[in-house]
Amino acid sequence: MPVKRLFTSHPASVGETYSQHFGQAMSFSAAMLGGAICCAVHAFLPFLCEKTGSKIITNLHDRMVLNRSRLSPQTESSQAQFSPPQPTTTTVEASATE
Repeated sequence: MPVKRLFTSHPASVGETYSQHFGQAMSFSAAMLGGAICCAVHAFLPFLCEKTGSKIITNLHDRMVLNRSRLSPQTESSQAQFSPPQPTTTTVEASATE
């Protein structure tokens, strides 16, 4: 595999150039680092940063998965064919015996 392809293959698979992917990955890295620091602060001082870590995770998930505007053709076709399993409910009856 040519060296250039090592740097461009994955970014191209998500519809980005190397520079765009670098910027996105670094912004995720900064957010994760901030979240890690907040979680560490929360571990020592539980009254601080009570929801900061979970908010950061939710925001990153939304940015990466829910609001991705640039999808590769492979991702678009696999999403069109994917149908998530439907939730099922199971009722368990408890019998009381004395």
